[in-house]
Amino acid sequence: MQNPSAAEIHPFVVEDYARALAFWSTIEGLGLNESDTPEAIEAFLERNLGFSAVALIEGTMVGTVLCGHNGRAGSLHHLAVAPSCRGRGIGSALVNFALSKLATANIPRCNIFVYTENEEGNRFWLNSGWKDPTTWKVLQKHVQTDA
Repeated sequence: MQNPSAAEIHPFVVEDYARALAFWSTIEGLGLNESDTPEAIEAFLERNLGFSAVALIEGTMVGTVLCGHNGRAGSLHHLAVAPSCRGRGIGSALVNFALSKLATANIPRCNIFVYTENEEGNRFWLNSGWKDPTTWKVLQKHVQTDA
């Protein structure tokens, strides 16, 4: 794996949202939903201050990761690297940034959510040492909000 030194890793801030949304919409396998509005991302970033990151090369966004925790476990969302920049260690650098923040907060484990059909994403995570526990599954229900 090459050194990601050409990419600068910075904390993801609210001002990065518009560029991130445009970037995410170009990434195959990354799903956007009602949790990706400007308000929702701002609230997520404020609740998890400094845990998320962006990767920039010469000012161009080439990677992102959203990271948060509930006090017991962390979670990563929207890890994305521009196809032209993959294989250079940028994804690993973003994950390591997030995991180091979780470690500092004494969060002992982290979960990720990857679509089953996202072959490239699954390959990245499994090759990076993440395990498919297959002992439990995620169930989901949409909550009716006042928003």
